[in-house]
Amino acid sequence: MYFNLSEWLNLIGRWIHVFAGIMWIGQTYFFTWLDGRFTAMMDSQGKDDPEGRVWMVHSGGFYVVEKQKIPKLMPSALNWFKWEAAITWLSGVFLLVVVYYMGGLMVEDMENETTAIIAGIAFVIFSWPVYDFLWKSPLAKNERAGAAVSFLLIVAISYALTHIMGGRAAYLHLGAIFGTLMTANVWMVILPSQKKMVAALNAGQQIDLQLGNRAKTRSRHNTFMVVPVVFIMISNHFPTASYGSDLNWLVLSGFVLVGWGAAAVMRKF
Repeated sequence: MYFNLSEWLNLIGRWIHVFAGIMWIGQTYFFTWLDGRFTAMMDSQGKDDPEGRVWMVHSGGFYVVEKQKIPKLMPSALNWFKWEAAITWLSGVFLLVVVYYMGGLMVEDMENETTAIIAGIAFVIFSWPVYDFLWKSPLAKNERAGAAVSFLLIVAISYALTHIMGGRAAYLHLGAIFGTLMTANVWMVILPSQKKMVAALNAGQQIDLQLGNRAKTRSRHNTFMVVPVVFIMISNHFPTASYGSDLNWLVLSGFVLVGWGAAAVMRKF
């Protein structure tokens, strides 16, 4: 039997990557939906449920969820949803290395492959400090302005990537950038903010509600970024319509915008 190590690594890596991503994003959208239901109840002054609880039924069980910004009683154990994000990102980096950096899919001209790899890594690494700075700056107070600047940066990155490396590699590197931002949001903003709030509660101190707002904002960003990421993941099956187009950078930018619009609609349900 012929054994192709690269193909097996690719297969196993994709299996782990997709399943971990389903778990991570599924939980993100679930909590986003849950928070939306509580917000709707607050807007209606609790008319639907005076007790401020959300009732759900699933798999033969009934569940009642109550939102507490400041818990009345701290539980003995808290459930932290973090490893799905880490595994999704790590498996994604693994695939990027195996399929593109080691698989010869970065450029058609092998002489420029090293340059393309270095550029790709640089874009992925420096995307986080740029994004984090932008959404900590005064511009972030106006969410629409922040989104507009973010989109212009994405258009510029899409154009640069498609002119440095092959179209397929460029698409996947933008996906890697989004995935890196989403994972960094979890590990560097959302989790630290939540842990500081828990520590304050355990110490009997006043909670800084801005920490919760910051975590919620970054979680909301993740729900918008993931829709274009899914498009990028499946785009390699449709080269004519996506990365193989003469205006592939424009197609990519357009689908990012469409993905954001789809996320905005999904967040309302």
